[in-house]
Amino acid sequence: MNNEVALLNALVFTGDDVLEKAAVWIKDGLIKAVTSADALPDSLPTHDLAGAWLLPGLVDFQLYGGSTGFLTRDLSVEALTNMHQTHLQDGTTTLVPTLFSTSRARILKAIEVVEEYWTRGLPGVAGLHVEGPFINPAKRGAHSEDMVRPPTAEELEELIRKGEKAVKVMTIAPECFDDSLLKLLKSSGWAIAAGHTNATFRELNHFFDKGFGLATHLYNAMRPLESREPGAIGTLFDRTDVHASIIVDGYHCDYAAVRIAKKLLGERLFLISDATFAHYTGTRFEFEGFNINYDGQRFLNDEGRLAGSAITLLDAVRNCINQVGIDPAEAFRMATAYPARQLNMADQLGYIRPGYRADLLALDQAIRVQEVWVGGVRQALR
Repeated sequence: MNNEVALLNALVFTGDDVLEKAAVWIKDGLIKAVTSADALPDSLPTHDLAGAWLLPGLVDFQLYGGSTGFLTRDLSVEALTNMHQTHLQDGTTTLVPTLFSTSRARILKAIEVVEEYWTRGLPGVAGLHVEGPFINPAKRGAHSEDMVRPPTAEELEELIRKGEKAVKVMTIAPECFDDSLLKLLKSSGWAIAAGHTNATFRELNHFFDKGFGLATHLYNAMRPLESREPGAIGTLFDRTDVHASIIVDGYHCDYAAVRIAKKLLGERLFLISDATFAHYTGTRFEFEGFNINYDGQRFLNDEGRLAGSAITLLDAVRNCINQVGIDPAEAFRMATAYPARQLNMADQLGYIRPGYRADLLALDQAIRVQEVWVGGVRQALR
């Protein structure tokens, strides 16, 4: 496919509306126009999508590995490339590779790797999500106990200085931070999320009242809702200004729990894959005290705790539609526009609009991948 083409005969989900049989004109890697076929120049090359859904490429805010590459262990451009290529097969065109709790040296190296990936001009990596190590040991989940540690101003200052551009998101347990450290984090400009937290209703409200507005994987690794202590989950349900990611794989939370959360949070709820690996062919993985076993459906550590998911973001979208009962257009938003907003990238990703990147995904009516474009270039799929 050359650098200018019109995609025809699609059910176009723009991020705002669903347009029947619209045409999307791509030029030089960007969307030039969303129009009707009759309005296109006669000389423009065309590509017929035969009635498929056409939507923005999916945006995955949290994932750890591809089919073989695992960022925390490998700390390499090759690992990021494998992550991108693996998840691209299922329509994820932008991802935020994630570190679980690890050493300071490995976090700093991961920052360098992301910057090297960008220097090479490689696509699809929006930045780094640092999940931990400043989390509550009581809610560490599968994170290595040896790597979880209290925050210090000295370590945070170094991470903020060196990760100014590469880091986009950090997940912390707010109750482990005093006000001076929270002020330091606020100065980073990163999206700071509450997660792996045992915070009370009072403690978490104190955090959000300081202008933070994000939570990591709703329901999982956070203090539950109880009648006398609303906890983290109750706080998220009670507020109207906080956004939360959620893992919809059928294991991390019941589909009915997803449905309840969607009713309460509306467009503030968005999808992540939380993929440890995707399309994984092994049975066991070990690194830095993070030991997991794969049964073909789930990753469990040796204590039987869930350790990330084995899905891609498109699996989560399908589950939202087929199991939760969410309208397809809204399920698409949960994996495109909403995460793009949280990355402060909604001016270039998550929508089909003139001037936006031509990162696009065509799906058949069963929500299976038909075609994928990155920068207006049709990708070879497995």
